[in-house]
Amino acid sequence: MSESGGDFLRRWLLLDYDNLKRRLAKRLGSVDRADDALHDTWVRLERTNQLGVIHEPQRYLFRIAYRQALAQLRKTSEQISLDEARVALDLRDDTPSQEQVVEARSEIEAVAAALAELSPRRRAILLASRVEGTALKDIAVRHRISQRMVEIEVKLALIHCSRRLGRKIVQRFGPRPSKGSG
Repeated sequence: MSESGGDFLRRWLLLDYDNLKRRLAKRLGSVDRADDALHDTWVRLERTNQLGVIHEPQRYLFRIAYRQALAQLRKTSEQISLDEARVALDLRDDTPSQEQVVEARSEIEAVAAALAELSPRRRAILLASRVEGTALKDIAVRHRISQRMVEIEVKLALIHCSRRLGRKIVQRFGPRPSKGSG
């Protein structure tokens, strides 16, 4: 039997609400979206009494509700700002602030000045060891000195740079102190 009119569809919506909600939630991936879509469908039907004959009211209501949900999703997605999206996706902005950029440039200049004060050999040994990651024995061969002398040059270069930068040096040479001593 086919009827027409908004009253008929509203009655059908009330009687088949749980089934429509379940199907919509499955399709939309959210019970809340399904609820919202069915509410929007009800409001739309409230404004409409002039409808033609509806042969399959369940399919008709589902289609209306689904389209309402898609329209709402489009509207919502257009309204989200980049910051809101970052928060929703738990993204962090790793871009340094202007203050951090100035501070980093200042520190780079201080490191460059400290390196410039080193002898050419000591600077080359430090950069090969700490920046390039060259093994100490290879540096020793390259500079025709003992590995122990390379260790001393690196240590002296690190001490000089740490003093110029006002930093504490972390010792990497020699055995670790035992917990019981000192």
